[in-house]
Amino acid sequence: MPHIYIDDKLIEAKPNKTIIEVAFENGIDIPHFCWHPELTVAGNCRMCLVEVGMPKRLPNGTIAVDSSGKPEISYFPKLQIACATPVSEGMHVRTKSEAAINAQEAVMEFLLINHPLDCPICDEAGQCKLQEYAFNHSKGMSRFIETKNHKPKRQSWGPNVLFDAERCISCSRCIRFAKEVAHQDVLTFVQRGDHVTIELFENKEFDSPYSMNVIDICPVGALTSKDFRFKSRVWDMSFNDSICPGCARGCNTKLGVRNNEILRIEPRPNPYVNKFWMCDYGRLTQYEFVNNNRITEPYIKIDGNHKKVSLDEACSEAAIRLKQYNPHQIMFVGSAKATNEDNYILAKLAKLLNIKNIDFPSHIDENFQDDFLRCSDKAPNSTGALEVGIKPDSHSVRIENLSEKIASGDIKVLLVMEENFEENPEIFKNLSELEFLIVLGYNHSNISSLADIVLPSSTFAEIEGTYVNINRRVQHFSPAVVTSENLRFMGMKMSRLDKFGAFNDRWTQHQKRNSVQSWKIIQKIANNLNAGWTFRNSRDVFIEITHNIATFKGMTYELLDEYQGLVLGKADKPDQKVRNYESHYMKPN
Repeated sequence: MPHIYIDDKLIEAKPNKTIIEVAFENGIDIPHFCWHPELTVAGNCRMCLVEVGMPKRLPNGTIAVDSSGKPEISYFPKLQIACATPVSEGMHVRTKSEAAINAQEAVMEFLLINHPLDCPICDEAGQCKLQEYAFNHSKGMSRFIETKNHKPKRQSWGPNVLFDAERCISCSRCIRFAKEVAHQDVLTFVQRGDHVTIELFENKEFDSPYSMNVIDICPVGALTSKDFRFKSRVWDMSFNDSICPGCARGCNTKLGVRNNEILRIEPRPNPYVNKFWMCDYGRLTQYEFVNNNRITEPYIKIDGNHKKVSLDEACSEAAIRLKQYNPHQIMFVGSAKATNEDNYILAKLAKLLNIKNIDFPSHIDENFQDDFLRCSDKAPNSTGALEVGIKPDSHSVRIENLSEKIASGDIKVLLVMEENFEENPEIFKNLSELEFLIVLGYNHSNISSLADIVLPSSTFAEIEGTYVNINRRVQHFSPAVVTSENLRFMGMKMSRLDKFGAFNDRWTQHQKRNSVQSWKIIQKIANNLNAGWTFRNSRDVFIEITHNIATFKGMTYELLDEYQGLVLGKADKPDQKVRNYESHYMKPN
């Protein structure tokens, strides 16, 4: 492998790598706009110009050395772009020399000549590479006194993306993404010089299921989301790591939260799951149910009407009613939308009560699947639910025959966790024939209106837990939204007052819901049945899972975070740790 020097630091480089790749992998950041590790090299922004030199060779082929015995380095007369220059043995690179700094300042001056001063209204402000580089790599002044060129603004590229041509710096990232990743070659450069802009091909639309990724990789504010546009400044939001619950891929995400509401979801790099991308469905459909139409209090149905009660009272009543029936008359319905911790505790309660009828509904949609990220299983944790015990035996009632078992009277009591049977209307049709229905849910729905006891579960955005994705990778996530139950956890996690704001800041006057993580509700029911369980948090539950289920052995939340997930049964063989690339220059955390 070639040995090179970057700013006098000796580095053993991998073969067939460019200077910018080797620098990035070794923690050296070279300014750039157009380069992206998952796209082909364009080399058109010129921001990554560096000095490159090679050892001087004598006529006989030997390397010339100075009086101290070090090789004499002959630097190329022109600067080279780091994104397209392959490394070779003995190469010397200067990224902070006077020539490199002058080149960076010249490029920044060139890019800013016609760039509008939109920062006060631009969604990218606060995490913009151009903004940050203007501070760190420019002269800090402009010699340009002529009138700026004006270009079209607010151009719709499709259902989700708006384009502002004046802000565009022609890095071509969006063009390359559309062609190489989304496989929808509909964007191109038109015009020349400072009049160049990007246009859609005639009568075409950028409506790819992955179109919104161009917003993430745009280094400026030229591409904005129709959904998020003007909702919030990024410095008024907190960003927390999570996992998308939209399908079994388990794309790594960041949840942007303000006023205790999720305002946007964006991808978080994970080379072993989603790389840098996520689908538009995951961005746009996986937060409305967190923000709206929530069940926030426990209810018990009395004389046909729901009455608000305390959680302790509701769990006590649920335990009393469960004891009144034979185990074979009861069925527990787990969920592929719930965490491993939730499903494990539900299966544990089933064992405590000797209930054999336990299963979870499928969320398969073959039309949703594609050959990139989206899976036909539109739930995040089907593999995990099976692994922790939500599976019927050969003599148990299954979801497939639940409807007829209710109609025949074989099943009289149903406990449903985080499911509403939207994909199983034939089951819902017979729910009114049950003698007793207990529902743990997020949102008010047809099934919650039928329930005799309604218990308010927390969503994925309000809890800590794990999912197992389609490739059997266990991934850990933490809450981003505050509830009354997780307030202390969130306070310790964020550990910065400004993320919650001062008490007199109006934007912090948000509602804290009284929802509770499902496993905690089930534990309360179990302890009313003299179970004596003492799990304090999700970590305690996961520790028991790793002790009792062989495929989870050796896993901890810390290891799951450190290695960006671990494969079931292979905790001792984690994937290689890598330095993840962030498209935005700054990300508030």
